Amino acid sequence: YGVNSGKIYPLGSCTMKYNPIINEILAGHPKITGIHPLQTPESTQGILKILYNLKKNFLEITGMDDATLQPSAGAAGEWTGMMLMRAYHKDRGELDKRTEVVIPDSAHGTNPASAIMAGFKTVEIPSNKHGMVDLEALKAAVGPNTAGLMLTNPNTIGVFESQISDIAKIIHEAGGLMYYDGANLNAIMGWCRPGDMGFDIIHSNLHKTFSTPHGGGGPGAGLVGVKSFLADYLPVPEIVENDGKYSLNSDKPKSIGKVHGFHGNTGVSLKAYTYMYTMGGSGLKESSELAVLNANYISKQLVKERGYSLTYDPEKPRKHEAVISASKMLEETGVSALYVSKKLLDYGMHAPTTYFPMIVPEALMIEPTESEPVEALDSFIVALKEISDLAYSNPEEVLSAPHNTAVGKLDEARAAHPRTICLSWRKYCQLSAEE
Repeated sequence: YGVNSGKIYPLGSCTMKYNPIINEILAGHPKITGIHPLQTPESTQGILKILYNLKKNFLEITGMDDATLQPSAGAAGEWTGMMLMRAYHKDRGELDKRTEVVIPDSAHGTNPASAIMAGFKTVEIPSNKHGMVDLEALKAAVGPNTAGLMLTNPNTIGVFESQISDIAKIIHEAGGLMYYDGANLNAIMGWCRPGDMGFDIIHSNLHKTFSTPHGGGGPGAGLVGVKSFLADYLPVPEIVENDGKYSLNSDKPKSIGKVHGFHGNTGVSLKAYTYMYTMGGSGLKESSELAVLNANYISKQLVKERGYSLTYDPEKPRKHEAVISASKMLEETGVSALYVSKKLLDYGMHAPTTYFPMIVPEALMIEPTESEPVEALDSFIVALKEISDLAYSNPEEVLSAPHNTAVGKLDEARAAHPRTICLSWRKYCQLSAEE
């Protein structure tokens, strides 16, 4: 599966957009690949300038004041952001009491993990009937122990948190910081900025919004931006510019230190830099516009079909992704979201994200991105319509899928069980002997 194959890659919350080949050409240029990270700043002025300008572009897009390029993935960016939050409260002598990070029930799973790894406790708050943060629940959750709030906007069901100013006010008045999970930044580029919403810290997944490959698990990059009052805590070394000359500064006593070797995944950063300059400001804005249009086109068509529905204000427009529920289909036919996804493989299409976010029953999380033409969207819609028709007429055809793949329906319990999973040649030989 791949975006270049001509088939939609609707993996929700992953922003599987087209990665322009020019990005790869430039990142693979000998003048780039021949640079060694231990070279002196005097001999690497070109790449330092590129990385410095990438940071400037990122700050303009997000509305932040300073940033680090070091984190090598989204979750690494989250953890870095949490460590910055920790350093801020420690510097103010409040770390002993500010131990709690508030997180909505719709959050990405890495949010609580990152907060806990940074030494915080997490406090979960529910979404309201509109799929947004419940303000009354938020007010009840915050207090003198609040270190901050982690939030995605638009959130994971594709709904924009329209009360974001009120949310920021509640957190700031309690003495906490606002953290922006930038996984969904592709929905708002050029239209609004996290820094203007009241966020103090942000990470952005370059391998999502800025078209660098997901690469089968890596490499990625998770730039972290902050407001000026947090800049002293950013990782070192930082790239600084003075009269057109670029150097590295490690003289930051309050810094949280290094979070990655050298300057992060520089090749990934270069691809994002190329994408930004190729698209330009107007192009980035248009990409967000088309991503939102595509997601709403799919959702409006799918809810017309039996078994599919939108939860949380179905008439309200979504942003970059739509979370379709197949709960009615399961109730009426016995076909769950899992088997809808398995059957979709028979059409040569990658399945959407399933069962996330967990606040949507039988969730099919669909994010088409701006890359997909209407023909690809229509073929995806037709496939899901045909699967719906099959579920109601011949459910066993769906429940036994896939049929057209190299490997058919798997025994998932056996495939994932510690006794049968093969992680080494020795384990394979042992299992073969037992059989």
